[in-house]
Amino acid sequence: MNREEPETALSVMEGVAPPPSINPRLTAARRRPLPPASEMLAQIRQGDRAALSRAITLIESALPAHRRLAGELLDLSLPLSGNSIRVGITGVPGVGKSTLIEALGRLLVEKRDHRLAVLAVDPTSAATHGSILGDKSRMTFLSAHPRAFIRPSPTGGSLGGVAHQTRETIQLCEAAGFDVILVETVGVGQSEVAVHGMVDCFLLLMLAGAGDELQGIKRGVMEMADVLAITKADGENLIRAKVARQQAINALNLLAPPVGGRRPPVRLCSALDGSGIEELWGDVEEFIAHGRQTGEFARRRAEQAVAWMDDLVRRILLERLLERPEVQARREDLEGWVRAGTLTSRRAAEKLLETIEGNF
Repeated sequence: MNREEPETALSVMEGVAPPPSINPRLTAARRRPLPPASEMLAQIRQGDRAALSRAITLIESALPAHRRLAGELLDLSLPLSGNSIRVGITGVPGVGKSTLIEALGRLLVEKRDHRLAVLAVDPTSAATHGSILGDKSRMTFLSAHPRAFIRPSPTGGSLGGVAHQTRETIQLCEAAGFDVILVETVGVGQSEVAVHGMVDCFLLLMLAGAGDELQGIKRGVMEMADVLAITKADGENLIRAKVARQQAINALNLLAPPVGGRRPPVRLCSALDGSGIEELWGDVEEFIAHGRQTGEFARRRAEQAVAWMDDLVRRILLERLLERPEVQARREDLEGWVRAGTLTSRRAAEKLLETIEGNF
């Protein structure tokens, strides 16, 4: 006798109703309206981790209602922000970014009495638009520490391996009282200027024993670095690490002197035995102190804020223009011609821009 397959993936006995595929309590919770921005900010200031996570999810949302509420929340939290040290940490996959952050974070929360927020950015799959977000599982100590907060976030395909909303997440974390913000990026690429454009100190991690071809260390990346570190400088790898350090110093000497004439220090460190970790943070603090003394710190932050405004204008303007019905219809026609090979991509882009210009 043929019978219909159950709608759930769970196997059940005949005559027994299958359980719901979704927890009904969870569904009801999702339908609860979001609180006003002022209430959300009050919860964040009281140290409510769940409220901070919900607020970050809110600013990552693409829903128009969520964007409006996120804008209100960011406006209210602005006077509470800016009181942290923002450090970007980058390097190729396998260089040990997460392990080093775990060791550095232990120093900051246990010995330096800091409140630490780690924004670990994961790449988004171009096929499924999903992310693994596994950095939190690799930072077991910080994940459980009451003075640390880890937020894995997908890049969403954004340029430079940094989520579009990372700058706004930094602002919310500062409003929550975190005084050190570490931004871990996907890896070294052509657009690491995105990282440099939102932090006070840019830390470049390099791997001992690997050539430039493997590491992908470009001249532009080294020029942006404020502090360099050779990781995994322990055991039998220590000699190779020392050689890599001298090579990095030689490479820096070939570059034009940075503003102020201060060349980045190159530090040996090991997250395994803890050597060089305190000295590495000392290099970061020295760079921040020097910037504050010379005025470079304030100038850099001001320029970053203006650059972020310009970036938002371009992104939001493009989104709103492409959402117009007449532009969408024109775009669909052009896409069809491009797919059929009857029109070049360049010519199609020009025709779409003509449609957009005609709608001003």
